[in-house]
Amino acid sequence: MALSDFLDSGNIRLDRQLRFTAEIDKMTGIYRRTMLLSKERRENDAEHSWHIAVMALLFKEYCVEEPSVERAIKMLVVHDLVEIYAGDTFAYDDKGNEDKEAREAAAADKLFSQIPPEQGQEIRSLWEEFDAMETTDSKYAACLDRLQPFLHNTLTEGFTWVESGTNRAKVEKRMHIIKEFMPEVYTWIEKNLDNAVNRGWLK
Repeated sequence: MALSDFLDSGNIRLDRQLRFTAEIDKMTGIYRRTMLLSKERRENDAEHSWHIAVMALLFKEYCVEEPSVERAIKMLVVHDLVEIYAGDTFAYDDKGNEDKEAREAAAADKLFSQIPPEQGQEIRSLWEEFDAMETTDSKYAACLDRLQPFLHNTLTEGFTWVESGTNRAKVEKRMHIIKEFMPEVYTWIEKNLDNAVNRGWLK
C-alpha cells in the first residue's frame, strides 16, 4: 500500500480519517482458517466481518433478549480490526490463544490512536464490549461470529475441524454462547455436531 502517494487535504482531522481508511484495507490480507464455500481459498478478515454484519440483519428473532441490530453491526465490522497488527488467532489454537489478549491490546493501542481521539475511543469501546460478551448486543454479535464459521464447516466437510483435529467438546464450548442466547439455533448446531462426528469431521 503506497500511503506515500497520499495527498494531504489541508484538514488534519480529515487526513487522519482518510489514512485510517486506507490502513484498514489491510484487513483484506489477513487470512483466517475458514474455507470459502467455493473451496477456492480461505476467507479474509474483511470478508468475515462483512458476512456476519449482514447476518445481524437476519437472526435477531432467535435471541432470548432483543438486541440493537445497529450496535451489533458496529461491533461486527470493527471486532477484527486489531488483527491487522495482531494477526488472526484460530479459535481452537490453544498455544496461540495464550498471548492473544496482550497482542490484541497492543494492536488496539497502535491502530485506534491513528484517528481523532473520540472516534478512536468509540471504536475501541465497541471492540472491548464485543470481547467481554456481557451486554445483549455483544452476545448477539458473538453468536454470529461463531455461527458463520460453524456453518462454513458444515458445508466444507468440516474443513478446519479436520485440519486441526478439533474435537466436539471444544466446539461445544465455543458454541455455548449460542446455546444460551439463541437456543433454537443451537438445536440446529447439535444436529450438525452429531453429523460431523458421524462423518469423522470431528473427534
